[in-house]
Amino acid sequence: MATDLNQRIAQMLHHRDAGLSKGDPVSLPLVSSTTFHLPDVQGAAFIYGRNGTPTWTAVEAQLALLENAETVAFPSGMAAISAALMACLKAGDRVLLPKDGYYVTRIFARDFLAGLGVQVTELPTTDYATADLTDYAVVYVETPSNPGLDVVDIADVARRAKAAGAKTIVDNTTMTPLLQQPLDLGADLVVAADTKAPSGHSDALFGHVAGRDATLMTRVRDWRRLSGSVPGAMEAWLVHRGLETLEVRLSRMCDSAAVIAARLAEHPAVLAVRYPGLPSDPSYSLARQQMVAPGFLIGMTLKDATQAEGFLERCAFMVRATSFGSTHSSGERRARWGDAVPEGFLRLSIGIEPVEALWSEIASALG
Repeated sequence: MATDLNQRIAQMLHHRDAGLSKGDPVSLPLVSSTTFHLPDVQGAAFIYGRNGTPTWTAVEAQLALLENAETVAFPSGMAAISAALMACLKAGDRVLLPKDGYYVTRIFARDFLAGLGVQVTELPTTDYATADLTDYAVVYVETPSNPGLDVVDIADVARRAKAAGAKTIVDNTTMTPLLQQPLDLGADLVVAADTKAPSGHSDALFGHVAGRDATLMTRVRDWRRLSGSVPGAMEAWLVHRGLETLEVRLSRMCDSAAVIAARLAEHPAVLAVRYPGLPSDPSYSLARQQMVAPGFLIGMTLKDATQAEGFLERCAFMVRATSFGSTHSSGERRARWGDAVPEGFLRLSIGIEPVEALWSEIASALG
């Protein structure tokens, strides 16, 4: 991990220290108040709960250190995604979306952006490398793609998008800022669902937008205030606590995923494995170029839907859930949501269980 990122991770763990007075709580207090004492408006740190609260501010400070950029918190990943798109698009604009990316983003674009006069185009992630980006207002990237784990060169796409006059938005949910830094690679905005690994315990919906263009970030912040798409105090508090252990959890998750992916690739019951950390993976070289580590998600294809569902039913240490990034490992057959993947394709999210205990269960369930 880069030295400057290590420094910022350490700063994140101590970001409140300088503001503490004698007797103040070291752990972040949960402030649920929506109203604040205002004998005068000028100079007030907080005015009203839709504009900001002390608990959000603390989480935004953590995320800003990790992103090395201004960060605005939202009540979910989709709230962050929709805010970034609304901040960048107007009627008559064209937006490019990954055809194999998170399906809810595509639904939002088709059902709402298109109705507002935005032209929506979809391409597979791997086609971004050769796509003509002329006349697009926004090029939206998700890498690795969810659930297929295809990788695209962020720096190359951002450079070509900028030359064409487009903004680049990167969904960095699967990687987090600890494993990939899209803003350093030229992206204009980063969006992410902190519901996943940053929170890490499957108990808080949260998201954020980060960027280094002050004008653009003002539009993002204004969208949050005017639309009312604001996070709750409890959720912010939970994410703040989760972020403090993100590095150590990710380290374990990524190390375990590398071990398990390599073993799955050799298992006779497994037809195919996608994991950017495998030398045989199509994304391997590019992943090594732009990621700190290949992540904790694995794509595994079994013979058919019956075998895939049977595996999940038998594997005691694999929660059947439609999310990822938590302390517990989880798995889901993604074709049931309409993703363009084989019927036997499973997205596995590796947690922090001791790796040999987890592998023993996986091998038994496969057997």
